[in-house]
Amino acid sequence: MKLDHFFDLTGKVAIVTGGGNGIGKACCLMLSKAGAAIAVSDLKLEDAKHVAEEINAGGGKAIAVACNVTKDEDLVAVVETTVRELGGIHILVNNAGGGGGNMENPFKITVDDFAFRFKLNVFSAWRMCQLSVPHMKKDGYGSIINITSMSSLNNSPNMSAYAASKAALNHMTSNLAFDFGPEVRINAVGPGATKTAALESVLTPEIEAKMLAHTPIKRLGDVDDIAGAVLYFAAPISAWVDGQTLFVNGGGVQTLD
Repeated sequence: MKLDHFFDLTGKVAIVTGGGNGIGKACCLMLSKAGAAIAVSDLKLEDAKHVAEEINAGGGKAIAVACNVTKDEDLVAVVETTVRELGGIHILVNNAGGGGGNMENPFKITVDDFAFRFKLNVFSAWRMCQLSVPHMKKDGYGSIINITSMSSLNNSPNMSAYAASKAALNHMTSNLAFDFGPEVRINAVGPGATKTAALESVLTPEIEAKMLAHTPIKRLGDVDDIAGAVLYFAAPISAWVDGQTLFVNGGGVQTLD
């Protein structure tokens, strides 16, 4: 069997939430290059359209769908639109999320703020799984990849809600593997510090040096590093890998202490 077969996603359809920028965009482009048709889902429809246009201009197939993952009607619409326009769902990348980053002083945020982190980072992913898995089982092929974070393991100030939600996502992933198999696999990718627009907006040489002090591979992550791990889980190469969280972090941690 040729090696290409193990990464071939020809005939498969993928939904990527938060696909308009950063890691999500890189996942859309990577999965498209492997042959998948892509539903680029994003809160900002214009950003999703730009990614879909780039894929279509390069010979791939993609559609753009607006989605606020905290609204159930939007999640339902993404799944229904994808099935109607692309013919099914075989791959789901739950990438949309947010929080953390010195934003969660426990004496300043509210219980509602804490709950919203879980709605954004955990509940939306669970619901997308619930909506997508029946289509995957019907076609006999499914791979779900949840984008979690090194924050799910690290200990940092002012990140309790975000870190807790990502830790929950890790554990949810390992448990859902028992519910979705054997036709559907579910795994997670946990990025370390990755050069997205959000990080680069606050990154200085001093901050980068501190981040790399405990990182064997002496550079920060690139979005393609994360997308490559997503491709691994999406493709047949990982056919016997299920319920796992893979941390893509240069071999270390990129904290500032």
